[in-house]
Amino acid sequence: MSTTMRINGEAFQSSSAPNARLLDVLRNECDLKGTKEGCGEGECGACAVLVNGKLVNSCLVPLGQMERAEITTVEGLPEDTALARAFVQCGATQCGICTPGMMLAATALLAEHANPTLEEIRWGLSGNLCRCTGYGRIYAAIAQAAGGFADV
Repeated sequence: MSTTMRINGEAFQSSSAPNARLLDVLRNECDLKGTKEGCGEGECGACAVLVNGKLVNSCLVPLGQMERAEITTVEGLPEDTALARAFVQCGATQCGICTPGMMLAATALLAEHANPTLEEIRWGLSGNLCRCTGYGRIYAAIAQAAGGFADV
């Protein structure tokens, strides 16, 4: 059995078992190492990707559910965006393990709320854990990217 999908705009076909984790297919078959495995239980958000525009933890998604899906990983995000610049300017990245998932969560949030409140930012990132930044810089980066408040 094979699964056909689009990953970062490119057609891809996997012959892995339907119960293989999307995370493993992305990292091992597609060589997309930006998607990280943190907990393997869907608790940390390090493996977050967009599937048909919705944020999901790829460690919980079986490949068999991805037939004809549109998947975006951190490698598929445009490099020079207001969000990427704000993450750098605000010092929102530290060790980098959570950053790809945070970027995808922020992308999903900003697609839904162009100018989010602090509470909406907190809610939008509630599935992502970070041990390094204390979240303030991440929240500030998202607010700055949205053109809103920068002091969080």
